[in-house]
Amino acid sequence: MGKEKTVLYINACVRSESRTERIAKALLGKSGGIIDEVKLTEIDLQPLTEEKLRKRTQLIEERDYSDKMFDLAKQFQKADEIVISAPYWDFSFPALLKLYLENIYVTGLVSEYTETGEPHGLCSAKKLFFVTTAGGTYLPDFSYTYLRFLAQTCFGIPETELIKAEMLDIDGFDAVAITEAKIEEIQNNI
Repeated sequence: MGKEKTVLYINACVRSESRTERIAKALLGKSGGIIDEVKLTEIDLQPLTEEKLRKRTQLIEERDYSDKMFDLAKQFQKADEIVISAPYWDFSFPALLKLYLENIYVTGLVSEYTETGEPHGLCSAKKLFFVTTAGGTYLPDFSYTYLRFLAQTCFGIPETELIKAEMLDIDGFDAVAITEAKIEEIQNNI
């Protein structure tokens, strides 16, 4: 009997009644694996300061990844599948998700560089889903496109998929119906 699939759920939803999270939970319900959730609002994510970078660089050079600062990167690297949920804010996503990515991008764990300086991914995941919702029209340039690039080019995750619901806050559009239709689509097609 093989190892059960581990799905890392990175929850960057900050509202308690999040439409994005409802859609992501529907996707996770179809995953067929062990769900390991990281709720970004509940962990102490901090920007990398000069002092932290100095320590991190020294440990990376020593190939010593035992410090707790590497725990999120190790978790990300080992996941079989990754689901990220984040609302569409200011043409991107909440800053917490950027902080998370900054903290997990650890050379030697999630990525390494070739002799020519190109990134080469070290992650186990075969697929990354990005779930988002937008009050108006969703433009992927500074959110999904960025995550897809990181996943495929830097982390070695070959497949990504965008799951989005948009126009949720525009007069004349029914946000509840749009959200429910996306959940039904996931339940029937994924």
